[in-house]
Amino acid sequence: MPKGHSLRLTAAAAAELGRQAAVAGTPGMMHLDLVDGSCERWAIRLRPGHLAGTPIARADGITLYAPADQLELVTGLSLDFRGDISGGGFLVRPGDGVVSCACGTAFRRIGGGRQATQ
Repeated sequence: MPKGHSLRLTAAAAAELGRQAAVAGTPGMMHLDLVDGSCERWAIRLRPGHLAGTPIARADGITLYAPADQLELVTGLSLDFRGDISGGGFLVRPGDGVVSCACGTAFRRIGGGRQATQ
C-alpha cells in the first residue's frame, strides 16, 4: 500500500469482504471505487476482484484495491459492516474532515480534503 494512503476496515467489514470475494471466485481480493452519492457527494461501490488500482487496505486475508486517482478521497475513512436478520450493508464511519449521511452509505470531505468531481 502506498505510504500515507489507507482506509481502515473493521473486523466485520473485512469478514464480509472476504465472504463476498470467496463467493465471487476471487478469494482475498475486492475493489472499491467512488461513485456519485445520493445524500452526500460520494458513495462507495464494492466489487469482487482486483480490477486495477492500488491496494488501500489489508485485513484478515482480504486486500482492498481502489483507483489511484481516488486515493486522497478514501484516506482516513473507516469502512464497517452491519448486518441483521433483514440484511446488511457497508457503512462509512466519519472521521476528521469527513461527514457521512444519516444512512451511513455516502460521505463528503470538508475542509482541506479534495472536493473534486470525477
